[in-house]
Amino acid sequence: MTNVPLHTRIPVLLYHAVMDDPPDWIAEFTVAPGEFASQLDAIVASGRTPVTVGTLAAHLASGAALPDRPVVITFDDGFADLVGPTAEALASRGLPSTAYLTTGAITRGRPCLLPPAPMMTLAQAPRLEEYGMEVGGHTATHAQLDTLAPGALRRELRESKAVLEDTLGHEVRHLAYPHGYNSPAVRRAAAAAGYTSAVAVRHALSSRRDELYRIARLIVRRTHTAADVERWMEGRGEKTAPYPDSPATVGWRMYRRTRALVRGAEFAG
Repeated sequence: MTNVPLHTRIPVLLYHAVMDDPPDWIAEFTVAPGEFASQLDAIVASGRTPVTVGTLAAHLASGAALPDRPVVITFDDGFADLVGPTAEALASRGLPSTAYLTTGAITRGRPCLLPPAPMMTLAQAPRLEEYGMEVGGHTATHAQLDTLAPGALRRELRESKAVLEDTLGHEVRHLAYPHGYNSPAVRRAAAAAGYTSAVAVRHALSSRRDELYRIARLIVRRTHTAADVERWMEGRGEKTAPYPDSPATVGWRMYRRTRALVRGAEFAG
């Protein structure tokens, strides 16, 4: 939507790894530690109020209170830096965040579609909460959910949720779709599995009118700088959700579904 007032636009940032020498497959979506610090400083300087996805979701679901000019910081997958330097950088600035963990990637011996990379462990998940992070699910194997049969879709959503709940000792309510891929059927399955919100990607600003089960996020790439973050904090530079899927998005989904029937589950790259 282009007619969303600036003051109602909400940047929801999506980070993956924060490291200097990432594996090639994730390098595009990795931010160097020094640049990450500069981006966090830009968030603080913007005057926006950092909140978790849970706080934003409560507003979208029922109109619960949301501060003026909020910002949300999220992390996907569970790379090794998350527990330690990344969490410390956030905590030292008083920035809450939401971390979405792929249980197969952080559990030795479990199947996962992500290529090899330094990852945190499942046992470390409670430490994230000690740093002030909210923990959500990112499926069991990082599958492209909108290409799965109903039974496989349910397993991806429910298995990872149960594993995280057993580890953390409380309900896990929030989901991130791997690669951001979703569909009406996937969104219904997420709700049926007990998730009360879900984030996509969309590379767009969210808003106070966004969709609860496909909250838009801005993916932070290695080429982005603090200046890009400053622009997003102003509510500028990208389109604003909600908006319908484009024909290209629908066509890409159909292509991936057909490919999955031939090749089986695979990492989208």
